[in-house]
Amino acid sequence: MAAMSRYVVVGCGYVGTRLARALLPRGPVVGVTRSGESAFALDRQGIDAVAWDLDDAAAPAPRALGAPAVVFYLVPPPRDGATDSRLRHCLARLSAAPTRFVYLSSTAVYSGVHSEEVDEDTPVAPSSERGRRRLDAEQTLTAWAERQRVPWTVLRAPAIYGPGRLPYEALRRGEPMIRHSEARPASRIHVDDLVAACLLAVSAPQAKNRLYNVTDGTSASMTEYFERVATLAGLPVPSLVSRDEAGQRVSPALLSFLTESRRVNGQRIRDELGFAPRFTDLRLGILSCLPAP
Repeated sequence: MAAMSRYVVVGCGYVGTRLARALLPRGPVVGVTRSGESAFALDRQGIDAVAWDLDDAAAPAPRALGAPAVVFYLVPPPRDGATDSRLRHCLARLSAAPTRFVYLSSTAVYSGVHSEEVDEDTPVAPSSERGRRRLDAEQTLTAWAERQRVPWTVLRAPAIYGPGRLPYEALRRGEPMIRHSEARPASRIHVDDLVAACLLAVSAPQAKNRLYNVTDGTSASMTEYFERVATLAGLPVPSLVSRDEAGQRVSPALLSFLTESRRVNGQRIRDELGFAPRFTDLRLGILSCLPAP
């Protein structure tokens, strides 16, 4: 009988906590979070957890990271700057080489002006600081992994939605959306399907030293997405404005997603790893996120 793997999930937030729970039947799991309070919350869910503030360059890695393990890294880069200092701090402090390193990246590494579908062979040219930090993280990881001879996998995710992560507040605030004639196609992924892709990244031999886009295969615009959420959740449907007007009326965080919307091809992970997302119908995906009546 093969020995069970050991897993470390660095960044047990929205996606990471779900991933850690999904890994528990496969072997010992350590969740890494920023604060002791969050670590305590994970412990109560049955996940061994430790705190590690990656903004502190002098903070040593927790002892739990001192043994070889499959590492999933889901910590977002800092909000400022052109590089991902958090990932650099993590890699510099690891005392044991991981048996595999999976990095959850973003499709923001592609240019925000693509009118055609992008895939893994499309040249990366991020048009936002957020995208540039993500690209720096990918390049930093792959260079480090090659030097350390650590197998790696990069998963590029678009907008992530799921239970507790629908745009209720923006809809309640009455934030407008771009009118349909000017709205761009956009890709997204349900959190449960993203977790499934993470599991495939470490169980499929073909995933070693590969990068994959992870999408549900749909390309409804953000406008259509917001309208569907509003209708299904019983909230006000957003008003529609021109793209120019949206630049003045939409919050900066939401505007960045609207500006960078793009159609992303996720066929590679389906062909190579057999990825089969459950939620390929946006309406059913949204319904799965709503609280039970």
